[in-house]
Amino acid sequence: VQLVESGGGLVRARGSLKLSCAASGSIFRINDMGWYRQAPGKQRELVAQITSGGRTNYADSVKGRFTISRDNGKNTVDLQMISLKPEDTAVYYCNAFIGVNRNNELEYWGQGTQVTVSS
Repeated sequence: VQLVESGGGLVRARGSLKLSCAASGSIFRINDMGWYRQAPGKQRELVAQITSGGRTNYADSVKGRFTISRDNGKNTVDLQMISLKPEDTAVYYCNAFIGVNRNNELEYWGQGTQVTVSS
């Protein structure tokens, strides 16, 4: 199973970016999917999470600015980011809990994509 992210880059403050992540491989079921980020010198933190049923959870710092969504048919999860701030600069990682068969669920991570917001 692989998670492949795309969509990072350099943007000015108050700009927008959309991150996408696609899961591929031997997948029986995908449960929670989410996005984490890690800024230099800081711990990785949860940005947003979405259940298979569409229930969402956001970090307080991104509420009202970021929107997570998923397409269960395509095994993808997106993160739409607006009103970006320099403090949003980080490497963003896709995360998913994937059942490879009926009895086993594993946690997977993408390789990370850099988001840089200039002031």
